[in-house]
Amino acid sequence: MAETGRYYHLYNRGNNRQKIFFEEDNYVFFLERFASYLLPHADVFAYTLMPNHFHFFIRVNDAGPFQKGIKNLFISYSKAINSRYNRVGHLFQGRYKLKEVADNAHFTRLVIYIHQNAFAANLVGEIEDYKYSSYRSYLSTKPSLVQRQEVLDWFGGLQGFVEDHKIIIKK
Repeated sequence: MAETGRYYHLYNRGNNRQKIFFEEDNYVFFLERFASYLLPHADVFAYTLMPNHFHFFIRVNDAGPFQKGIKNLFISYSKAINSRYNRVGHLFQGRYKLKEVADNAHFTRLVIYIHQNAFAANLVGEIEDYKYSSYRSYLSTKPSLVQRQEVLDWFGGLQGFVEDHKIIIKK
């Protein structure tokens, strides 16, 4: 159960490790639903949407509405995918996972881990090439889901952010 003011690694995967995102529109729709149901009840620091799972690093700002919002997110997304692809049954493998991140030193490691997921899975040759993660949001000044300045401050600025991401976490 999420608590207000706490930081969490939020993740889940497809039932039987199957895909939860089948085409580009699905990734966009999921992020739109995420924003609709969970902002401003949570701040987002990093995310990646992989074909069969996702990761978010968040801070819960209001636990009650967050819990309701996350439930509605999964119901809404699952119903839409099942309807669109004429499928039945569970899309996700059980309830989402929320692992508390209480150590400030863990913040930067988790951001890097999340951004390196697609690279580690050999989906891209460079971290910045993956379209469905927040990494490129940090290289841009365009509005996005993420708390850009707060995260860049954790890394000592944009240069530190980019340099730390070049250190590859072992697969």
